[in-house]
Amino acid sequence: MTDTKTSNQPAEKDGQSSAGQPEILYAQEGQVTFGPDQALPLDCGVELSPYTVAYATFGILNEDRSNVVVVCHALTGDQYVAGTHPSSGKPGWWSGMVGPGLPIDTDQYFVLCTNVLGGCMGTTGPKEIDPGTGKPYGLEFPMITIADMVRAQVRLLDHMGIDKVLCVTGGSMGGMQVLEWAASYPNRVISAIPIASAARHSAQNIAFHEVGRQAIMADPNWEGGGYLDTGNNPRAGLAVARMAAHVTYLSEQALHRKFGRSLQDREAVTYGFEADFQVESYLRHQGITFVDRFDANSYLYITRAMDYFDLAADFEGSLATAFQGTETRFCVVSFTSDWLFPTSESRNIVRALNAFTAKVSFVEIETDKGHDAFLLDEPEFFDTLRGFLTAAAKEQGI
Repeated sequence: MTDTKTSNQPAEKDGQSSAGQPEILYAQEGQVTFGPDQALPLDCGVELSPYTVAYATFGILNEDRSNVVVVCHALTGDQYVAGTHPSSGKPGWWSGMVGPGLPIDTDQYFVLCTNVLGGCMGTTGPKEIDPGTGKPYGLEFPMITIADMVRAQVRLLDHMGIDKVLCVTGGSMGGMQVLEWAASYPNRVISAIPIASAARHSAQNIAFHEVGRQAIMADPNWEGGGYLDTGNNPRAGLAVARMAAHVTYLSEQALHRKFGRSLQDREAVTYGFEADFQVESYLRHQGITFVDRFDANSYLYITRAMDYFDLAADFEGSLATAFQGTETRFCVVSFTSDWLFPTSESRNIVRALNAFTAKVSFVEIETDKGHDAFLLDEPEFFDTLRGFLTAAAKEQGI
């Protein structure tokens, strides 16, 4: 096993960066590589070895290692939940939530976020080198599941000597990981906050993912998944996949409020296929910027992992059975305008928890921002997480 780390990045004395945003202390950023003696069993029947888990931590681990908050990222996220992203120079994807004095307060909690298995920011995935061939895995990388992602995270925590976590939280695919954590490792999870998520992927969501995958695979530069061997990149296909997915992250109200039918840098339509409308220009920008930071094959594998997620199927067809006897305290959060993971999905989770009188709170946040609301400035949402986490910490004497 090898463990590589970077040095600490200190915060400024007043807790603010020169840009006026909270400065985050990187307690640790690095990778752990697990060798053949710790092969990872995957649901597809393959044992993956060696494999690497990349991570970032924020805040300070207390003496009894009881203040750990695991944050699980969504489909296109990564381990850089806060601070400054080393590739883009932009704030981390949840920088409004994680940091000094924020709801997930890094002055109080030790926050850990890993890049998921199959990802493209340091954790082993299809773009990494297959030690058996000396070439990128490509489509030779084994199929993965949400459970596999969580197993890899558990291995990292074992390596770090962390037996229990105060809280596991995340939105969308991150919420799926939270549910998997709580169902498969209930004795290690004191509290769980699944956000804008579901216990299984719906037919509609599988359909949207298939459109994106087909866009990637139809790009000639995909080359049957072998584009990394030739230096190509299916940029056009991946951009279209991102554009289609991004529409599902928003609501009709949000799109209308932000764009309506406003034209982009012109006073009249062109009667052509340029981006006449602002919403078209916005989606094209989303697609173009995405291909610079994400791997196309990783997109295929991770969306497939989401499609395969069905927690009830893993517990004799009963979602309630997945949580039978759990002592984990839950806070389930949904958003009124989220049509990708609607409130009905969260209510299904709550009903399953109630079947065995689990400790569960449920909050539906009123917003017109759609699925992406969990990434945006929603004061009621922030207050909900802060209050729940504070209560969990107080209960544990933290």
